[in-house]
Amino acid sequence: QVQLVESGGGLVQAGGSLRLSCSVSGRTFSIYPMGWFRQAPGKERECVAAISWKGGSTYYADSVKGRFTISRDNGKNTVYLQMNSLKPEDTAVYYCAVRVGGGLKISQNDYNYWGQGTQVTVSS
Repeated sequence: QVQLVESGGGLVQAGGSLRLSCSVSGRTFSIYPMGWFRQAPGKERECVAAISWKGGSTYYADSVKGRFTISRDNGKNTVYLQMNSLKPEDTAVYYCAVRVGGGLKISQNDYNYWGQGTQVTVSS
């Protein structure tokens, strides 16, 4: 059974930073692409960042490009999302996900396992 556990969310003022972590257990994590998604109230879940299994390829949504950085430590079975210059519109529940397959994908339908989510709230 694959388990993903996110941590690092919280309340931060606009312009601040947070670092999300996602710990993965139960499967060979290091060979799969990973993604960070977010869902704000009344909105669809969107991919904000994704990373290939070696970390050599990454994807960022335009809305976070230059502010967020995705990285992974395969030795620790952990993927990170460093979020800087946070804005109120970044407020959402953030989820990490594992894609059991190749390629860097941004649709939630292409990911197989999900964490429970962590709330990020950015105050103005």
